[in-house]
Amino acid sequence: MTKTKQSHLGFVIAGLLLSILMASMDNTIVATAMGTIVGELGGFDKFVWVTSAYMVAEMAGMPIFGKLSDMFGRKRFFIFGLIVFLFGSILCGTANTITELSIYRAIQGIGAGALIPIAFTIMFDTVPVEQRGKLGGLFGAVFGLSSIFGPLLGAYITDYISWEWIFYVNVPLGIIAFIFIAVFYKESAVHKKQKIDWWGAITLVGAIVSVMFALELGGNEYEWDSSVIVSLFVSFTILSVIFVLIERKAEEPIISFPMFKNRLFTASNVIGLFSGMAFITASIYIPIYIQGVLGGTATNSGLVLLPMMVGSVVSATGGGFLMNRISYRRILIIFTIILIAGIALLSTLSPDSSRLLVTLYMIVTGLGIGATFSVLPNAAIHHFEPSMRGSVNSTVSFIRSLGMTLGITIFGIIQRNDFTSSLQEIFAGMNGNGMNGSMLNDPRAILQPEARAQIPEPVLDKITDVLSSSITFTFMWAIIPSVLAFIGALIMTKDQLSESIEYKQSQSITNK
Repeated sequence: MTKTKQSHLGFVIAGLLLSILMASMDNTIVATAMGTIVGELGGFDKFVWVTSAYMVAEMAGMPIFGKLSDMFGRKRFFIFGLIVFLFGSILCGTANTITELSIYRAIQGIGAGALIPIAFTIMFDTVPVEQRGKLGGLFGAVFGLSSIFGPLLGAYITDYISWEWIFYVNVPLGIIAFIFIAVFYKESAVHKKQKIDWWGAITLVGAIVSVMFALELGGNEYEWDSSVIVSLFVSFTILSVIFVLIERKAEEPIISFPMFKNRLFTASNVIGLFSGMAFITASIYIPIYIQGVLGGTATNSGLVLLPMMVGSVVSATGGGFLMNRISYRRILIIFTIILIAGIALLSTLSPDSSRLLVTLYMIVTGLGIGATFSVLPNAAIHHFEPSMRGSVNSTVSFIRSLGMTLGITIFGIIQRNDFTSSLQEIFAGMNGNGMNGSMLNDPRAILQPEARAQIPEPVLDKITDVLSSSITFTFMWAIIPSVLAFIGALIMTKDQLSESIEYKQSQSITNK
């Protein structure tokens, strides 16, 4: 536990919220700026690494930093992560090539891997248990808000300032967060010295890097049955098996598999994995639908996500308050049903759908996902001692990030294959008449107003029909992880926040 004074708690919470906002937003803020970045730096064939490098480094770092924070203290690793993240942000703004930018993004990702899980853990350490529902809702709201606000902010900064500032904007926010945590967060010096599981860390990082590269490159730069992709999957399998064997024997494993014997913890991770897949699919393809099908600009396509942001903030806050009154299970059953409904509604969109209809569907989807941001971290730590919070929170964050990464890759493959195959049929039927052949190599050209203006209207109508159907087809597939998240909620135990040991102890102290 910590020694932070109650009068300083507000500064600590503000620093943590700023850090979560920056680190989680950087997963998405680059997306809408990539066209401009590639246009200036070149390297279209390598642009995928700008996002992948960040996510790989972040995911690999989460369980490692979470465990280290349990062993040696939260503050030092949180501040380390913040400094590395800011250093990486500054470097990103100075990049002259797409390769340099990818390397600097990996540095950013290492910092983010420490910030997100440790921020939630510090909150649990410093906030009285009876207030966790309220503040957990606030933390969840910021986490959800960042996922949606990122593309909007990225588009705005790129359109009206310059793409470098999507990275430089982190610096003032990070400095404020650094001051608040460094000055006002007082942590107990009592920590249990333990062995560091270096071999577990190495094999975990290797496995993540292998599978991420395989998923990103497969079907894109290399065929799925190519020696490169097969080798990466084989490497992932071997390293994963070795990692499991190491973790089962390690004195202090990076990921403690006995944690998964706890049903509430396991169910929380199942929900995080599959809800993350469904949510990221909506966050990515609704802007593409607005921009490519309805003909909006990059900034307008980001603005359409605002209703989804509002919905997620409302349910994240509401879920936080409900934790003190009803079980985690009941809350998540209700909201995963709403998530299923939201994704199902999105799958009914067409080129004739109105902006109002899209807005309503986004609100429903946002309501469905928001509660998971606030409820899952609390549910996951419910049965664990404070000394394990770092490991528990980092595992939950890791699994959710894995779900989002798999969602981007898997549903990206589904949408791309459906769109390009249908586009090829149209192109073949017209013998290229009135259609730019480069559209097949870079279908994103339809997202650019200048390129759309050069396409004859009858041809453009056919292309937008194909794009619309490929997106709704993808949403139909995204119903599956939404249903699996609902099943995860069904297998949760009926625990609630007010039944935790810490809550009862705090109430006993208050009554005395």
